[in-house]
Amino acid sequence: MDLALLRTFVTVHRAGSFTRAAALLGLSQPAVTSQIRALERQLGRPLFLRYARGVTPTTIGDELAHKVAPHLDALTEITEAGLDRDSVTRTLHLAGPPEFLAERALPALTPLIAQGLSIRTAFGSAEELLTGLSSGHHDLTVTTARPRGGLLTATPLCDEEHVLIAAPLWVDQLGGPAELQAGGARVLDPVPLVEVHESLPLISRYWSAVFDAKPAASATVITADLRAVLSCVAAGAGIAVLPRYLCADALASGEIVALLDPPVPPLRTYFLAIRHGTLGLPHIARAHEWLLRAAAAW
Repeated sequence: MDLALLRTFVTVHRAGSFTRAAALLGLSQPAVTSQIRALERQLGRPLFLRYARGVTPTTIGDELAHKVAPHLDALTEITEAGLDRDSVTRTLHLAGPPEFLAERALPALTPLIAQGLSIRTAFGSAEELLTGLSSGHHDLTVTTARPRGGLLTATPLCDEEHVLIAAPLWVDQLGGPAELQAGGARVLDPVPLVEVHESLPLISRYWSAVFDAKPAASATVITADLRAVLSCVAAGAGIAVLPRYLCADALASGEIVALLDPPVPPLRTYFLAIRHGTLGLPHIARAHEWLLRAAAAW
């Protein structure tokens, strides 16, 4: 049985689409369709059910994928290891939230540059980044959304604690932590909110977890970069919710203060997502392992 046909089959099985698989393989969609039909003729069984928006494997297709995919991944690892030794540099296409890549991921990967790794980064929403990963535009994606489907797999990377912060001048106006603890979210209603999106994703999550309530007002300042949110809060623009890792230095210096210290602080999990089979590529596998190792101390 032709290994090229099996490779195409496994890619379609993981991608759930002839079109997406063609993009990942660098082939035309008719070529992918022709290869799958050739494999189905060899086996005498249908491997996929075709639909307008993609394909679903038959039970025969699932069984074949389960049997051959690990072996194809192992062959890829062997062949790519040889290519990796002969290459001066290998480029890692890394995607994720700009703040997390700047403060966490890129510093952690810096030692690999001396080993010949090159890095290119991309930013965007979780949905955009996972779509780009599925399409082959990225190699690794840091995301707060666990991907679905058979093409991508994700490993929990780390948890981030969310902190309600403000400049010191707001503490006196709000009456201090005791007043806030007693009065709850209503004490904060008159205070301007600083957020990354009109939907108030961080503030809404914090309000729900800590106050069992929803924010009463829309944001006064919207800026897409969490580092800009921190700058606005430090300047006195209002209150915000940020991950602790991003504002730890400002908290330690007194530039900003944490308005509350809830017994169970809200957490959000970051995942490290890849396409199935790409850990057979040594430069991706090294970066993946390096990030997981570094995240143990985050």
